[in-house]
Amino acid sequence: MRGVLIRWLILTAAVLIASWALDGIQVDGLLPAILAAATLGILNAFLRPLLILLTLPVNILTLGLFTFIINALLLQIVSSLIPGFAVHGFWTAVLGALIVSVVSGLLNSFIGGRGKVERTSYVDLQKRGDRWE
Repeated sequence: MRGVLIRWLILTAAVLIASWALDGIQVDGLLPAILAAATLGILNAFLRPLLILLTLPVNILTLGLFTFIINALLLQIVSSLIPGFAVHGFWTAVLGALIVSVVSGLLNSFIGGRGKVERTSYVDLQKRGDRWE
């Protein structure tokens, strides 16, 4: 439960950063940002895998870049559902989805499975004698 709450706050921060960085994304306060992050999280959990599966040939053809279009579509859906959160224009939605993806991915990389800030290491080196393995 704690991990879900932290990831929700991270997604809220990513939405706020995207609205700060782009003029075409407007958030009228903290509550619309929290609601937008919750709705985006729910859509990412349930609708995004279905959309990626349906558009798999196009996604393979574009080497995965079509995923940004799917993310932009989900951001525009959230914009139509949440009052106080607005995304103006398709390309603004694409850039906003890119910013939200990068920021939330970067911040989530510091969160472990139990919802705590952890030091994650992909390579675990140990010194044996005079060399590292």
